[in-house]
Amino acid sequence: MKTLVILAHPNIEVSRVNQRWKEELLLHSSDIKIHEIYEAYPDWNIDVSREQKLLEAYDHIVLQFPLYWYSYPPLLKKWFDDVFTYGWAYGSSGNKLHGKKLSLAISIGDKKENYSPEGSVSFTVDEVIAPFKASINHVGAIALPYFAVFGASFQATDEEINQSAQDYIRSIFKVQNEMGEPTA
Repeated sequence: MKTLVILAHPNIEVSRVNQRWKEELLLHSSDIKIHEIYEAYPDWNIDVSREQKLLEAYDHIVLQFPLYWYSYPPLLKKWFDDVFTYGWAYGSSGNKLHGKKLSLAISIGDKKENYSPEGSVSFTVDEVIAPFKASINHVGAIALPYFAVFGASFQATDEEINQSAQDYIRSIFKVQNEMGEPTA
C-alpha cells in the first residue's frame, strides 16, 4: 500500500504552504494519493462509507492541514467525528485502523520559538497536537512524528517553503521505505 494524504485546507488556492505541498505531492501521484476533503465535501455531507473504505486501503495516512487556533480546520474535525465510528475505528469490533501509520503535516503560521513553554503560545507543538495523538492511539493506529513548517502566514520565504515541500516528500518516502514499499 502507498500513502494517502487527507488534505484539509478550506482555502487552498490562497495557501502558500499547503498549495506548494500539494504541487509536490502531485509529482509523486503513483506513490501518493491526495484526497481533498474540502473539495470532496463542499456541502459538509461526508460519505462515511467512502471515507472508511479509502482509509482501509492504505497503511500510511497523512493528515495535512493548517493549524487553526491550535487545532484542526472545522471540516477535518467533522470528518474525524463522522468517519471514526464505534464498531469501525474503535470499540470491541472496531479495528479497521489498527496498525496503520498516521502522521500529521501541519503548516503553522507562527514562529517556531513561540511554541515553547517560554514562547507566546506557551505550549509545544506536541502539546497542541495531543488530541490527535490520543485519537490515533485510541483507534490502535501508530502515531508517527509530525511534519511542520513554521512561519507559514508571513515569515517563511519562498525558498523555505520550497525546501519544506522537498522535506515533506522525503518524510513520506522514508515511511514507505520503512514499510518495505518501493518508491519512485
